[in-house]
Amino acid sequence: MTTTTGTTTTTGALGTARTRVEGREKVTGAARYSGDIPLPELAHGWLVLSTIARGRVRSVEADSVLAMPGVLAVLHHENAPRVSLDYMGMIGPPDPIIGVFQHDRVPFRGWPVALVVAERPEQAREAAEALVVQYDQESHDIDFFAGHPNAYTPGDSPFGAAETTKGDIEAELAASTFVVDAEYTTPEEHHNPMEPHAATAHWDGGRLEVLDSNQGTTYVAGELAQIFSLDAESVRVRSEHVGGGFGSKTVRPHQVAAAMAATVLDRPVRVVMTRRQMFSTIGYRSPTAQRVRLGADASGRLRALDHRSECVTSTVHEFIERSATVGRVMYDAEAHHTSDRVVRLDVPTPTFMRAPGEAPGSFALECALDELAEASGIDPIALRVRNEPDRGPVSGLPFSSRNLVACYEEGARRFGWADRDPRPGLRREGRWLLGTGMAAASFHSGANPSTAGVTAEADGTFTVRINAADIGTGARTGIALVAADALAVDPDRVRVVMADSDLGPAMIAGGSMGMRSWAWAVSIAVRELRERLALGGDIPPEGITARSDTSEAIGALSKKERHSFGAQFAEVAVDVTSGEVRVRRMLGIFAAGRIVNPLTARNQLVGGMTWGISMALHEEAVRDRASGGHVGPDLAGYHFAANADVPLIEADWVDDPDPDDPVGIKGIGEVGIVGAAAAIANAVWHATGVRHRNLPIRPDRVLSAGTSVPEPGLGG
Repeated sequence: MTTTTGTTTTTGALGTARTRVEGREKVTGAARYSGDIPLPELAHGWLVLSTIARGRVRSVEADSVLAMPGVLAVLHHENAPRVSLDYMGMIGPPDPIIGVFQHDRVPFRGWPVALVVAERPEQAREAAEALVVQYDQESHDIDFFAGHPNAYTPGDSPFGAAETTKGDIEAELAASTFVVDAEYTTPEEHHNPMEPHAATAHWDGGRLEVLDSNQGTTYVAGELAQIFSLDAESVRVRSEHVGGGFGSKTVRPHQVAAAMAATVLDRPVRVVMTRRQMFSTIGYRSPTAQRVRLGADASGRLRALDHRSECVTSTVHEFIERSATVGRVMYDAEAHHTSDRVVRLDVPTPTFMRAPGEAPGSFALECALDELAEASGIDPIALRVRNEPDRGPVSGLPFSSRNLVACYEEGARRFGWADRDPRPGLRREGRWLLGTGMAAASFHSGANPSTAGVTAEADGTFTVRINAADIGTGARTGIALVAADALAVDPDRVRVVMADSDLGPAMIAGGSMGMRSWAWAVSIAVRELRERLALGGDIPPEGITARSDTSEAIGALSKKERHSFGAQFAEVAVDVTSGEVRVRRMLGIFAAGRIVNPLTARNQLVGGMTWGISMALHEEAVRDRASGGHVGPDLAGYHFAANADVPLIEADWVDDPDPDDPVGIKGIGEVGIVGAAAAIANAVWHATGVRHRNLPIRPDRVLSAGTSVPEPGLGG
């Protein structure tokens, strides 16, 4: 069977739209999340977080709380089991926040200082709110700003160099006909998955069993084994259904606290975080202050690209929001300089959040490209095409594939870009000024070693066993389609068992690498299974199983620049009386490898673009300088795009299979948000004639900046 969807033509199960295999369970409430699963003698833990931003715990007055109804224990730094953080994890050294209750130091407001455990969650919450913790408070510093005197350049890491240089930036800028030198800022932003972080821990025959909401049970089980000094086989983590993660659902304090309490009480303990607790305990996207300098010759060809970014980390752990990295693959220039610098403050440690680095970095770079287009009088798309590289601009490596120009062309055609007058402020509907904008997108496409098992059952069905995670992306369905396509059978004959650390190591759902890594492992296992089945003979009752490990195949990959790409288009209306910005329509065209399931792929891309609306217009976590904590750390105080803010959003793709991948997959989880905020900001400039370089573009900022467009009848 041959199916054409969008512009991708595939054969077999791949590329055909399929509803989620677990969809009925989810919409009927039958799907059980980690906080839903009943266990006998289950107790409930409630975290107590610090109310100061820096200092020490002087005392935890637990006696009166222990006398409250149902209270079983109060764990804190004086009585909690000892754990070890002296190890190197999958993504670097562990964040000290997961070593809960090990000392009396408080490095930021919202640091876990105690866990109250009770028979019922209501009892645990009441007791936790009654617990008195005395502190010795110290002065704190949470102020982040561009040019902070304590900013430093971190060392290189597996995620790349903190600074790269090619050519002489200053000389090329001096020789340029057109120069843009602008500063941009993005605020602190939070993940806020619909399902809060939740974990249930219990011991079963000397083995630690954890039911958890996470993005990779292999990773969580491995970290818990290290933390509690256990053999890897002594920890099992399961995570059947996950209600969103976006980078936040790795190892966090609640899993460790639940395991501690289960050890002390010798019974199952569940810890579920509240929405407000998640604002300080699960990480977030760091605010950034970025400076972009671009220099171009008279034809618009870049001579210089200089992107410098500063971000925040905590005083106890280093995390870098690598915003400057996006330019290293996007545009060619005679001279390149990019750097990410970090400021340590008395705040929680940031972490990975959908398109870490690329999301805020693309806002600055793609807005600067638009400013260069304005200065040079060159169409924004034509300017980008003119600066397309044929190899990695900094690395010099070839691209595995790069169909970005095709995205520009298809997007421009469908959006009606050719009819756009480049001059700002020409379109008006009453009090609304209208404008359109665009931006480019990219996100790296990688694969990590994974294992999988595929069984031919005696009844003619097939079972795939792989420790993948479905965090709402449709991974179960995608894996079933990959297996069905390779087996040349109907997807209904394939069952997927996943999200259990006993299934063997596999890549986490993160970095847009999940489906590519899992599909690679499944395809190899199926290939071996088909060879065994071709020998003939009956299938025994236990079935015939083939297993795979992609470590060798992925390790043998040649070095290339591997990325998904895209072009974002937006139309906005700006109310000159209220300052309100409304996004009227968005279009994203992507080159993101072979599309496994158009239904869930489009869902992922539209979801990222919707988040781009939030990033451009709404999301902004604000800290109180006096307390060091957030103002309104909940879904009432932290604004994001609601249904009324989301217009018609179209997402589609051009043909772009990766020739080095056995299935042709790249990745779609994150590229959808990249460039979306810049496209909206560029559209606001086109509507008003005023540049907004600080996100979010709030109504008060629009009003205070005004427009360069005269009111009707006032001349100009």
